[in-house]
Amino acid sequence: MRRMFLVLTALSVVLVTTAAAKTTFPETIPLPTGFQPEGIAIGNGTTFYVGSIPTGAVYRGSLRTGTGTVLVPGAAGRAAIGIEFDRGRLFVAGGPTGKAFVYDASSGALIREVQLATGTGGTFVNDVVVTKTAAYFTDSQRAVLYRLPLGSGGAPSATAGVVPLTGDYQQVAGFNLNGIDATPDGKTLVVVQTATGKLFTVEAATGVSSEIELGGRTLPNGDGLLLLGRTLYVVQNRLNTIAVVRLAGDLSSGSVTRTITDPDFDVPTTIDRFGNHLYAVNARFGNPAPTTATYAVVKVRR
Repeated sequence: MRRMFLVLTALSVVLVTTAAAKTTFPETIPLPTGFQPEGIAIGNGTTFYVGSIPTGAVYRGSLRTGTGTVLVPGAAGRAAIGIEFDRGRLFVAGGPTGKAFVYDASSGALIREVQLATGTGGTFVNDVVVTKTAAYFTDSQRAVLYRLPLGSGGAPSATAGVVPLTGDYQQVAGFNLNGIDATPDGKTLVVVQTATGKLFTVEAATGVSSEIELGGRTLPNGDGLLLLGRTLYVVQNRLNTIAVVRLAGDLSSGSVTRTITDPDFDVPTTIDRFGNHLYAVNARFGNPAPTTATYAVVKVRR
């Protein structure tokens, strides 16, 4: 009986160990060669989505297994920079196209293609956040936000409005508005200005902006943002760092409490959260052969 007990115990250990191995989430997740990613969004369960800058393709994968496939094929006249999952849809910032693209997150079918930037002058629709009533997009070359209203069940409108920024925010030379997130009620937006490293709150209804005081500190190369309660995560792409900012209750000020780095970072651009981990996309800007380079999503403890 003792031998049988030992055998069963050993078998139980093997089974438990095997099960644990099967549920271990990989530390890095490969993306297709030459994909040139930028934005990431985590959807239902362990599903994630990553967009391709030059083609507009969207890759869908599993955080659990590290495998996936292209959901939205690349197409001429499209681009995918920031990406957000909301109520079964993918909202994609279209970069130099000046457009927003909305896809069905299950089938990949195009639901809406909306021209955001109009008139003359450069445009780079960079990132997007979705609230209960609207999707808001940043433009790195214009001092505005674009507001795409949402109808019943989060269905996007066919047209968008422009929200000019006023208050503390000032446009400068170089790359301006980049990452964006929102408070749970959707009334206050948080944005980062890459060229200055400054953070701002923006009243969603009016466009009035206020600088978030960081005690004289700035966050150079600020890119993707993730706001969780009073904690703001700021990706600093070419610095291979994620700054963790503790904000005041009214969001008027904050302090950088720590930074997150990882040996696998290679110009991370945007992040999303699953459980106690952040998932960052390596855009690898500056790679001499981007069409043949390898790319990955990196998991780090938050």
